[in-house]
Amino acid sequence: MSKARQSKKTQKRRITFKLEASEAQKAILVGDFNSWDVKKHSMKRDDKGMWIKSITLAPGRYEYKFVVDGEWQNDPGNDQMVENSFGTHNNILTV
Repeated sequence: MSKARQSKKTQKRRITFKLEASEAQKAILVGDFNSWDVKKHSMKRDDKGMWIKSITLAPGRYEYKFVVDGEWQNDPGNDQMVENSFGTHNNILTV
């Protein structure tokens, strides 16, 4: 593998998103990193009711939300937000 290719690969980071929603039946991670596609990043619930999803992202600024049982919601563990075109807010993540 070339040095440039190795460098590019090591820049990406594994990011773990967590959401406490023990009563939820389904949780999905959506954001500009997956074109806001509700079919791409389903989260898994652990035995304590925490929903978890790890993805690999290149350095940059990303906007995201969770879809919990069909309802869009912000990440309560992240107070970094920006207004979106729907008049609500998206969370911001900087990698």
